[in-house]
Amino acid sequence: MNRDSGTFGIVVRGLTKRFGKVTAVDGISFAVPRGEFFGFLGPNGAGKSTTIKAVIGLLPAVFDEVTVGGVDLRRDPVGLKRRIGVMLEEPNLYDRLTAREYLTFAGRMYGLDSPDLERRVADLLDLTELTETEGKMIVDFSMGMRKKVALAAAIIHDPDVLFLDEPFNGIDPISSKRIKDVLHRMLSLGRTIFFSSHVLEVVEKLCTSLAIIDEGRIVYQNTMAALRQQQEGKSLEEIFVEKVGEKRLASADLNWLN
Repeated sequence: MNRDSGTFGIVVRGLTKRFGKVTAVDGISFAVPRGEFFGFLGPNGAGKSTTIKAVIGLLPAVFDEVTVGGVDLRRDPVGLKRRIGVMLEEPNLYDRLTAREYLTFAGRMYGLDSPDLERRVADLLDLTELTETEGKMIVDFSMGMRKKVALAAAIIHDPDVLFLDEPFNGIDPISSKRIKDVLHRMLSLGRTIFFSSHVLEVVEKLCTSLAIIDEGRIVYQNTMAALRQQQEGKSLEEIFVEKVGEKRLASADLNWLN
């Protein structure tokens, strides 16, 4: 794989997605430099998951430009998918396979061959602490275990750009720490990570840049370094509330509690 994907890992210009009369994503534009850990934040229903699915080609959308890993979505959608790894919030896995079988299938779909594939599968099962589940099918896994399988499948081919939608929900702290270490290793090698989460503390610790989307529009975008310098010590939670939450907080009361 040619790793020279240019200055930007992701470029999006004028992306719009409508479901009937509802505009879920409204003409948004952003660029993520190569090697960034990019946080994509927003309240429920803001358009985060829809944006991810449109950018990776799972949902048809209107756009001026979508380029990921140096590949244009309109010109080469299959080539774009070869360069990315994706873990969606609700993993859609083949339930009647074991974790080893599923990862082997995923690796072969990306063109990996033995013995390299066997080594990667073994390493990922160890990383996600699923080695002891050899006899269990995915249908019997907890949500946290399913997420581990989905994450392992997303990185088995060492993608240029990794999309993660709420990746740590349901995953135990030890496994989360091990996974975060691997993500930082990927960043050190120039990979780009697009990270959507509601857990602002995790975003604040992991991400190097971020954008906030609300009602389908990006209302804030900055690097974490600039955010810390410009916001006079405010936490990410305080900034988030200022941008999207003040009108919601105003009505957040139960008058019958006394």
